[in-house]
Amino acid sequence: QVQLVESGGGSAQAGESLSLSCEPSRGINAFTTMGWYRQAPGKQRELVATISNQGHLNYGDSVKGRFTISRDTAKNKIDLRMTDLKPEDTAIYYCYANVPFDSWWGRGTQVTVSS
Repeated sequence: QVQLVESGGGSAQAGESLSLSCEPSRGINAFTTMGWYRQAPGKQRELVATISNQGHLNYGDSVKGRFTISRDTAKNKIDLRMTDLKPEDTAIYYCYANVPFDSWWGRGTQVTVSS
C-alpha cells in the first residue's frame, strides 16, 4: 500500500504565496503520474496540476500561470508552488499518484486564502 504524505498549506492573504509538498512511501520514479487535486466545499474535486515520470506537465485552467509543479528526485517528493493566491483557491488539496491500474490519494491539506 502506498502512502502519500502532504505538508505545507495553511492560510494566506490574496496575492501571497504558499507551497505544498507530497512525499510518497515509494520512490517517485515508480509512479506514472503524480500531482495535486483540490476540493472546495460543495464542489467536485478538480485538477490542479500533474507531472509525469517523463516530466510532462498538466495544469488546471484556473491555476495556469500561477502554480508550478515540480519533482525533486533527490528528496523523493513533489512540490506545488502557488503564487498570486486568490480566495477561490481555498480548498483541501490532495496529493495523487498512479501507476497502470492503480492509484492513491493523500489525506489532504487545507489551503485558505482570504481577501
